[in-house]
Amino acid sequence: MQGDTIAAIATPVVPQQGSVGIVRLSGEQALSIAKTLFQAPGKQAWDSHQILYGYVRHPETEKVVDEALLLIMKSPRSYTREDVVEFHCHGGMIPVQQVLQLCLEQGARLAQAGEFTLRAFLNGRIDLTQAESIAELVGAKSPQAGEMALAGLQGKLAQPIRDLRSTCLDILAEVEARVDFADELPPLPEEEIQQQVKEVLEKVEYFLATADQGELLRTGVKVAIVGRPNVGKSSLLNAWSRSDRAIVTDLPGTTRDVVESNLVVSGIPVEVLDTAGIRETEDQVEKIGVARSRNAAQKADLILHTIDAQLGWTKEDDLIYEQVKHRPLILVINKTDLTPASTVQYPETIQVTVATAVARSQGIENLERAILNLVQTGNLNAANSDFAINQRQAAALTRAKTSLQHVLETIDQQLPFDFWTIDLRSAIQALGEITGEEVTESMLDRIFSRFCIGK
Repeated sequence: MQGDTIAAIATPVVPQQGSVGIVRLSGEQALSIAKTLFQAPGKQAWDSHQILYGYVRHPETEKVVDEALLLIMKSPRSYTREDVVEFHCHGGMIPVQQVLQLCLEQGARLAQAGEFTLRAFLNGRIDLTQAESIAELVGAKSPQAGEMALAGLQGKLAQPIRDLRSTCLDILAEVEARVDFADELPPLPEEEIQQQVKEVLEKVEYFLATADQGELLRTGVKVAIVGRPNVGKSSLLNAWSRSDRAIVTDLPGTTRDVVESNLVVSGIPVEVLDTAGIRETEDQVEKIGVARSRNAAQKADLILHTIDAQLGWTKEDDLIYEQVKHRPLILVINKTDLTPASTVQYPETIQVTVATAVARSQGIENLERAILNLVQTGNLNAANSDFAINQRQAAALTRAKTSLQHVLETIDQQLPFDFWTIDLRSAIQALGEITGEEVTESMLDRIFSRFCIGK
């Protein structure tokens, strides 16, 4: 609950992997706990936004726990708008765990997931879209995802949503005034109101169009490399990722399971799945690998159906294609250093092909361009915007869209003003949920439970 003092480790704790570890406190007792535990030699001033050098000592035994820096940020000029202090300790598990334990013994409570950011929201420092953008920035998998999250943090989504909600509130006030004081006011300009609602609806639909782009940049594109055994699937993965993630031999059936590699292509995270060669086999282990390959292909955003240019398109490829043709697909014609791609015949329904010779690392750039082209043309559900909404925001905007459509239907049907107000209030509430002006405790729990503990 707000009012007490919370503490948490604010940096990843990995043994021997970090030079600095931070323990963060926020609340009324934060500064007093720091003064109890931290000894600052000399005449260092305990002023706000100052960094002190000294030692963390056990308050009873006076044993030195760590040599550290102490950062002080007094209310309201802090992340949470409460008194905040941070112990900047040596990295690793032991120092930060010991300092955190001392803070808890002095009366602090271990913070819940996202509780620092929750307090920043509840204390009015940020709105709900900015809070969600903080989590997205921390978890960004690519520069573009980071830029998108930063745009949300700067209020590029929140302010337009507030403007739409304000317009709806103005319309509602006009309509309700006619309900209560119909005899004292001039007639309601219905055509003008209708046009305003249409404009709000258009902007809501524009924001909704960014949802797919947001999902794409946050989670990336899942690409499955499928094909018969020994056509170069694992070699493609290795050449593309510039690694030896997959074992490559001349023996068919070498890959027995799905091998993953994570790449970034022009700012978009790409998770590449090298699957076992799909074929009928009596080998029980290979059967399991083939089943997993089919499952991976069904869940992928994009299929790279890979064939051997020397052998061309075979009956086995027909069977594989039948299983994946409903997904966005690129035909990768490999080993074109041995046989030209132009000699290969394949189904006319396949629209995108790329020639590669992955043994020579040829064709990878063309493959990346083909993938990006699918993204940019919308075939992988992308859009262009300097921000993008998440799933929660999309759900709220969808409700707002439905309510606004009902308002327009109500106007067209010349129904009483009371009917207008019902759907206008629903739209206002839905828009308010996006920024946090209309919010419930359960909603906050769902949102902030996805944060890390120290944020």
